[in-house]
Amino acid sequence: MCTEKFTSKVRLKDFDDSVGLDRGAGKLKEICWYLVKVSFFLSALPYPSSLKVLLLRLFGARVGEGVVIKPRVNIHFPWKLKIGSHVWIGEEVYILNFENIIIGNNVALSQRSFLCGGNHDYRFASMPYRNGPIILEDGCWIGACCFVGPDVTVGTDTVISAGSVVTSSLRENRICKGNPATPVKIRWPY
Repeated sequence: MCTEKFTSKVRLKDFDDSVGLDRGAGKLKEICWYLVKVSFFLSALPYPSSLKVLLLRLFGARVGEGVVIKPRVNIHFPWKLKIGSHVWIGEEVYILNFENIIIGNNVALSQRSFLCGGNHDYRFASMPYRNGPIILEDGCWIGACCFVGPDVTVGTDTVISAGSVVTSSLRENRICKGNPATPVKIRWPY
């Protein structure tokens, strides 16, 4: 057994939140969005999706038609969000979009899925940001309680099974599962 103690090199006091993150809006807009988010998006009350879509558009999101947004959805920066048409966003979905997140048409985000465009670079003691965009192409389905990390594209018609962790891009027309998520079969045989 090793009795030598390892000394941590991490220095979070040196973290600079002004480096590596363009918030994309001023403080006033961010505060106003937070108040709207708490009132209409994080609430358990079933406000109509049409109202939520209108609010997202007012804050700069590009949103298509027929979008369904369930209660308790947490969207960090709507001005960095593009949602296609006929998208379903389930209860307690969390969209942490420090970078742009693009959701194609006919995409389903199941309950408690987490699109995480934010990260930190563990290779440096100050843990600077290492954020990246996420793209969900048309027809994909992100299952319940999935994690999708930064710099990931999920291909057209690909299904991510419940509870999976996606840390690298996945090709179109696949069924993927696991941690890390890997393809297990083709979705639509042609």
